[in-house]
Amino acid sequence: MSTGVDYAQEIQELKRSMNAVILAHYYQESEVQDVADFVGDSLALAQAAERTEADVIVFCGVHFMAETAKILNPARLVLLPDLKAGCSLSDRCPPAAFKAFKDKHPGAFVVSYVNSSAAVKAMSDVICTSSNAVKIVNQVPKDRQILFAPDQHLGRHVMKQTGRDMVLWPGSCIVHEIFSEKKLVELKVMHPDAEVVAHPECEEPVLRHADFIGSTKGILDFVLKSPKQKFIVVTEAGILHQMKKGAPEKTFIPAPPDNGCACNECPYMRLNTLEKLWKCMKERTPELTMPEGLREAARAPLQRMLEWSR
Repeated sequence: MSTGVDYAQEIQELKRSMNAVILAHYYQESEVQDVADFVGDSLALAQAAERTEADVIVFCGVHFMAETAKILNPARLVLLPDLKAGCSLSDRCPPAAFKAFKDKHPGAFVVSYVNSSAAVKAMSDVICTSSNAVKIVNQVPKDRQILFAPDQHLGRHVMKQTGRDMVLWPGSCIVHEIFSEKKLVELKVMHPDAEVVAHPECEEPVLRHADFIGSTKGILDFVLKSPKQKFIVVTEAGILHQMKKGAPEKTFIPAPPDNGCACNECPYMRLNTLEKLWKCMKERTPELTMPEGLREAARAPLQRMLEWSR
């Protein structure tokens, strides 16, 4: 039943009255992406959060992304439309277990993927994203052992790209780990003229079939610049919206997961809706908060990432 509310229009009015900025990840629903001031991947969103001058940051993504914005902006109000929008990677790396893992490797240099909790970030030396992981690891002192968490598939990809040996936390993303190699091969047979583009969080058997492996932003840039007209996209299907906007004449085929669905969507990302976005701005809640000691401890490795990424 329709509420009669023009959410998109009201969100724009609230944004002006609140002096707010809306940041949205590529995996959000298309209508949420369309009302955002900035749409990007984890690195670009962190950079946008760092440089914003808005009074309020409304983060349309998942919990760790809003945490990152708060870590970088302690004085600003940070809102997340649905606090239950978590992350399987972050959840699979509990801080107590990660501390025990780290304690087994004294003196190691800890590189943590941004898809982790503030508590795990606080135990790290530097943070990375899929966009800059290779660049970050290449800057770690050569004489230091490296611990990499929490995504083992991204870690293995980075090891191949850098030649650095790393001790990997055995984590994975529920979205990217269930892409089916068999179904991907079937799609390639059906579309022999298509290029396969994949996210490095995917498992190795899937990545072996990719023509290009990269971050969400890297994949988007690749398909927009490629002379090819057809692509099989092996990452969360939300990115297809920006692909179709950027190259409406091209064909984008979402790779199916191994569960009978036609495409692969993150259940956490999809918890945020246009109505929830409007409601959270209208009521200025739910707010993302954290203890100041934790925020400050997590800020140093995040700041190092931003500096090493420049």
